[in-house]
Formats: sequence, C-alpha cells, structure tokens
Amino acid sequence: VQLQASGGGLVQHGGSLRLSCAASPSTSHYYGFGWFRQAPGKEREWVSFIRSSDSVTYYPDSVKGRFTITRDVAKNTVYLQMNSLTPEDTAVYYCAGASKPTFYYHHYEGYDDWGLGTQVTVSS
Repeated sequence: VQLQASGGGLVQHGGSLRLSCAASPSTSHYYGFGWFRQAPGKEREWVSFIRSSDSVTYYPDSVKGRFTITRDVAKNTVYLQMNSLTPEDTAVYYCAGASKPTFYYHHYEGYDDWGLGTQVTVSS
C-alpha cells in the first residue's frame, strides 16, 4: 500500500489549505490514519488521527478547532482541512497509516506506512 500526500503550498496568515492523502489501492487496509508535521530543526509532531471503523478523531491542543481530518472511503483519500493558519504551522506535513490497532496514534511509532511529505508555508 502506498500513501501519497498533496495539497501543500504557500498561504497567508489566517488562510486555509486542504491536504490530501491518497491510499493505493485503498484506505480499508488501515486501522487509522494520522497526519504529522515537521518544521526545520524540530521533532516530528502529531497533528491529527482518524479511526477507520467509526471516524472518531483526535487532535492535539495546538490545532484543535482549526484542523479537521476526514476520510472519503469511495475516493480512498484522507484529508486534512487546515484553517486559521499561522506561521507556526509552517512545516512539511506527512500522512501515515496504522495497519493495526494502536494506543500510540499520537506518536510516529504507531504507524507502519508513510507518505512523502508536502510543504506548507504560512507567511506573516
């Protein structure tokens, strides 16, 4: 299974972007999906999780209320809608798939497959 993230770009402070993560051949293989981000010189940071069975979602406080993760089963795609972006959200964003149940949805070790990152840059 391959994951491919897209949708990054340059946006102004306060703007929005929607990232996509296409799973080939399907998203049904995974227990859940996460989005992470990594800024230069910083550790990879978890920013969202969605469980495939019931679409339950989790977010850290840093993005809660601004980011929304969703999953389109028919399109085999997971999305990350990001609103009210600030320069602090600038990073490379990665999608990841967890093939089995995990308590570590907030940590990179909970995931088996990773897509290539997509750059998000928020200007001030």
